[in-house]
Amino acid sequence: MKERIRSTTIIAVRREGETALAGDGQVTQGDQVMKRTARKLRTLRNGTVGTGFAGSTADALTLFDRFEQQLERVSGNLRRAAVELTRDWRTDKYLRRLEAMLLVADADQIFVLSGDGDVIEPDDGVAAIGSGGGYALAAARAMLRYTALDATTIARSALEIAAAMCIYTNDEIAVVTLGHSDAHGTPSQP
Repeated sequence: MKERIRSTTIIAVRREGETALAGDGQVTQGDQVMKRTARKLRTLRNGTVGTGFAGSTADALTLFDRFEQQLERVSGNLRRAAVELTRDWRTDKYLRRLEAMLLVADADQIFVLSGDGDVIEPDDGVAAIGSGGGYALAAARAMLRYTALDATTIARSALEIAAAMCIYTNDEIAVVTLGHSDAHGTPSQP
């Protein structure tokens, strides 16, 4: 039986014209940490679109490539590219076997994409995927509601909270910020 690879927490937070994606670096197989410093975030279209993945790395990289092709084909329209990728992912004989989830965002929109045909845009400007996604999501929602912190600080802090609670999430956090910040589209290290 194939052992399920579990890892990752990816979050996207949008606030005041800025979207920040944060991801941890842990990759586990069974009860072992295989890698602590994996990078699960990517920027596309000259740093204007950010993506992150949870699940199988090889599958996610295939989906990243397909998403980037769709994004180019539709001239950077994030929503259309997300819908087109998800449609292909669900109907294509090869793609539908891929085991991953994607979180894609620009400064104005966030979408969670899955092979089940889901293209989910959150109501509140925050979405998370992966093993620690629920922890990070709850933390980010609380910070959005009760603080004036910027999107980048919230995304990083939410990942730190998830890392303290989820055994499949670590504190090797990378952040990509899209929008009006100084760190425009640049991954930052812990």
